[in-house]
Amino acid sequence: MDLQHLNFPVRDHYYFFNHCGISPLYDACKERMMELMEAQTKSGSIMFMDHYMQELDRFKKNLSQIINTTPDRVAAIRNTTEGISFIANGFNFEPGDEIILFDHEYPANYYPWVRLEEKGVVVRRLGNLNDFEGVPDLMPGRWSFEELENLTSGKTRFISLSHVQFVSGYAADLERLGEFCRKKGIYLIVDVAQSFGALPIDVKKYNISALAGSGWKWTMGPVGVSVFYISEELDRQINSTVVGAETMVQGPDFLNHEWNPHSSAKRFEYSTSSVYLIAGINKCFEDIQLGLGIDNIYKQILMIQDLFLEKLDNFRFVPILHESINRSGILPLYHPEPETVVKYLEAKNIICTTRGGYVRIAPHFYTRNEDIDVLTEALNSYNHE
Repeated sequence: MDLQHLNFPVRDHYYFFNHCGISPLYDACKERMMELMEAQTKSGSIMFMDHYMQELDRFKKNLSQIINTTPDRVAAIRNTTEGISFIANGFNFEPGDEIILFDHEYPANYYPWVRLEEKGVVVRRLGNLNDFEGVPDLMPGRWSFEELENLTSGKTRFISLSHVQFVSGYAADLERLGEFCRKKGIYLIVDVAQSFGALPIDVKKYNISALAGSGWKWTMGPVGVSVFYISEELDRQINSTVVGAETMVQGPDFLNHEWNPHSSAKRFEYSTSSVYLIAGINKCFEDIQLGLGIDNIYKQILMIQDLFLEKLDNFRFVPILHESINRSGILPLYHPEPETVVKYLEAKNIICTTRGGYVRIAPHFYTRNEDIDVLTEALNSYNHE
């Protein structure tokens, strides 16, 4: 993979393995944002007239290419919670309607749904399966497709799951899941915070009804901008719960109060978006996800993980390994004292994180072999110093 034209200043300071948290900002993304800030400093509203809608249009074009849809089906939002909430709050549920979640979902894909229980909606939870040798049974693992089938009924309206579980790194087989939902007439909602920018996502192939995910993890973009997609079919079922000037077709004609919302996903961009953040993430899209190709990025991440696993020989660290179709960018390690391990690594300028009792190792496509050498040397010598 040719990375000669890409710059990652984080290499000068850290060995970084926390791309499932907040990633280093891609350098060209930062430069693009600073360009627009400088332009606003010198020209005020002229910058917005010259760049605002243009960057939003670029965002939609770029994102639609990455996930295989059309620009009218996507929107720039602020975070994953906002996107999931649009769906959960906007659908006309009836008492007894059912939703299926995983017990160990990230809050962004949990709280918006469970609060609907107050309205008589039934939330069914997939239990946690952990069959990893040497790992306590209660540690987060995966969900079972067999249990999913058993939980589904004629009243199931939504299945809402993370593409990649943020603790265990378990990646859902979206093709199988999407086909199941297609046959059952169920809307499939996907939290892509831990996969977007690292794993291939095809909303048509996988029959995804809606997705949302943050842009500051695997995408290496700025905090505060996220991706959102909604199918035309589901869009017709969702009421607008947050509205503003940009919800409406008349846009900047602010004294025209006609109720005329966009028929596209644009209606979810209800108010002024940050042009700097949008422009920045566009550079990530164009240089990284589209420039290198998501398939290539995913293959590179798995190669780096395999190299790490080959060199790790400290039996105190138990890798959490999934079937090939369920692998992701997150490689968790079980150790009884994960916080201590993370602090030990940080003292050596090695950055990773702990969630749910695991040490999460999350390299990216630009991670070098020498970075892996430093990490494995530190882990292999842990408790031997």
